[in-house]
Amino acid sequence: MANTILSSGVRNNLLTLQQTAAQQSIIQNRLATGKKVNSAIDNPVNYFTSMGLNDRATQLTGLLDGMSNGIQTIQSASKGIDGIIKLVNSMQSTIKQAQSDAAQNRPTTTGTALVSTAEKIATNKSLKDIALDKAIVNDNGADADAATASYAGNIGVAAPAAGTAGKMLAISIKAGDNAYEATFNAANMTVRDIVNEINKSGIATAFVDEKGQFNVKGTGSETLQFGFGAADITAANPAAPTDTELETARTAALTNSKDNDATTPLNSNAALGLASNSYDVGTTASNVTSAVRSNLIQQFNDLRTQIDELAKDSSFNGINLLAGDRLSIAFNEKTGTNQTKLDIQGTVVSAENLGISQAVNTQLDGLFNFQNDNDLDKATNALNGALTSLKSLSSTLGSNLSVAQTRQDFTKELVNTLKTGADNLVLADPNEEGASLLALNTRQQLSQTALSLASQADQSVLRLFGG
Repeated sequence: MANTILSSGVRNNLLTLQQTAAQQSIIQNRLATGKKVNSAIDNPVNYFTSMGLNDRATQLTGLLDGMSNGIQTIQSASKGIDGIIKLVNSMQSTIKQAQSDAAQNRPTTTGTALVSTAEKIATNKSLKDIALDKAIVNDNGADADAATASYAGNIGVAAPAAGTAGKMLAISIKAGDNAYEATFNAANMTVRDIVNEINKSGIATAFVDEKGQFNVKGTGSETLQFGFGAADITAANPAAPTDTELETARTAALTNSKDNDATTPLNSNAALGLASNSYDVGTTASNVTSAVRSNLIQQFNDLRTQIDELAKDSSFNGINLLAGDRLSIAFNEKTGTNQTKLDIQGTVVSAENLGISQAVNTQLDGLFNFQNDNDLDKATNALNGALTSLKSLSSTLGSNLSVAQTRQDFTKELVNTLKTGADNLVLADPNEEGASLLALNTRQQLSQTALSLASQADQSVLRLFGG
């Protein structure tokens, strides 16, 4: 078949139409897909760069789910800690109720009456006031002189020996692991002064009751030991004893306060109407049990059990940071040493681990005896320690939560940046492409007109053969 011979003008215009049609097809494809680079043929550098950016964005998007689960796991543990703190606060309230209950089992040492009815008649004062006003040391030549209308009386501690610088008095108190000692010059000392000195100790209180009896009572439930002693102040110059001589007298008085041998004349418990062996033997708590404290035991133990139960229920998606589980949150798509992640090692939270023991009604090692004031103090300290530990753990979880949320927000923004960057490399500008297509349509129309004119020029040759 012979090739059709086209004139140069027709062929040029035809080529232009073909090129315009090809460009129109490309622009129409861009408008249809929204991309100016649809394959590596269009622009290999932009195409593969965009693909890499999109791949990374896709991988990071997948990690966002893990971050979200990790954040919820931390929040679940944090909420658990908040709940446990509330339970511990309730336990503190229980302890305070037990402590505010009037203790019925505090050890008390009660002496015999220091006064008589005759003294009350003679002085026209109450037995209590008569006893409190009596001098300690025998200052009237006889033992335990009675009070009269003109004389306060004394409780009969032997007067200092002739040639000495006076009398040194001492008290020794012990309650459980706590002890208190004090010494003072006996000159002008009264029973009231002894009461005030004991009340300074913090571990015991003293008072004279309406019967004129001297009482010493423990502030806690531990065995109470009380001793009252005296010693002469021996001095080379009785008018001006030296510090060393005074210290010697103090040591002797303290020794005598603890020496409960009835034959020791300077042990003065008996002068206060107390048993001479009250320091060595001590006074233990009575067997009276407070019903209020007993009722609070079950409440305390129920709250303690709930600590363990709440900790067990603080899991999310099978991970419980309050049960010692480990949480790992990946922050990038890499592996090995190039991977960035947050590892959180959980802690086993339980009443036992927090140092909160069970409450009981008797004295047992390692448990809180609600009938014992010292054990209640120990329970208070244990709860305070538990709160400190819980708040520290809560702070750690809060810090980890902040890191995880910050990385989650960063990853979302990074994914958006990657996708934007990838799109910038391959996406078409619809306005620009639309304008280009319109220009090509116009060019196509012009090319068709030019082709028509070129064809008309060829047809003019036929007129030469016309009749």
